[in-house]
Amino acid sequence: MEFDRQKLELALKAGKNWNNSPFSLHIFDSVTSTNQTLWNLLAQGEKPGSVVIATQQTAGRGQWGRQWISHPGGLYLSMAIAPKLEASASYQLTLASAWGIADQLRYCGVDVGIKWPNDLVLNSRKLGGILTETKINNGYITQAVIGVGINWINSVPETGINLEMWQDSYATKPISCLEILTSAVLRGIESGIECLAQEGVNILLSRYLELLTNVGDKVYVNDLAGTVVGVTSQGKLRVSMETYDTTDIKTTELYIEPGTISLGYRKSSVPL
Repeated sequence: MEFDRQKLELALKAGKNWNNSPFSLHIFDSVTSTNQTLWNLLAQGEKPGSVVIATQQTAGRGQWGRQWISHPGGLYLSMAIAPKLEASASYQLTLASAWGIADQLRYCGVDVGIKWPNDLVLNSRKLGGILTETKINNGYITQAVIGVGINWINSVPETGINLEMWQDSYATKPISCLEILTSAVLRGIESGIECLAQEGVNILLSRYLELLTNVGDKVYVNDLAGTVVGVTSQGKLRVSMETYDTTDIKTTELYIEPGTISLGYRKSSVPL
């Protein structure tokens, strides 16, 4: 699948008063990992705003060291940024990117939501995911790479969905080509990080929560039932737990670290 650089550059400039794009684009047919390729470029002197794009990864990375299966025909990209954040706030970059990308895709007409902590969902199935990696010095983030994978025309598992198949029922496709999708994702990361920097984490979090699909979900923590009520600014899941004694019902709130519980996906009854 050929990627059209000129079409992407035109899409990025549409509606923007840019003389030059803020992105330095590096486009590949296939890489081991867009995140790792971008880290290598940064080590060679590339600057924030550098972007690596590929339609296949042979050794993609997911959260918590998991392998990210990256079949041909997907969109896999990574963007370098230089945030001014304490290391303890690194998860805010993931919240910002997830909200920004979902918001941009919704603007295009794709009804995307967010599944805690870092997945993009469509029709209750996984459309994509985000992996943020950082370098820390003296307690502050000096460099960060935001990695994104979006299902475009690639094959997906039964809990996944790709964008082209979802669009088949539309007379006019909301996202007409891979380059338009790429533009929306890059604009989304940019707008999410801009919201965090200019408006602060509380505003960002309120916007993130508006698109969070998990609020109201029942979860079990140590065999006790709880209800998802939100997310903290550090990316922890807020779960309200009800405990009973002989005279009263007490409600307590737990904060669950990403990676410690799975909220699961609905499986499809038809091939996707």
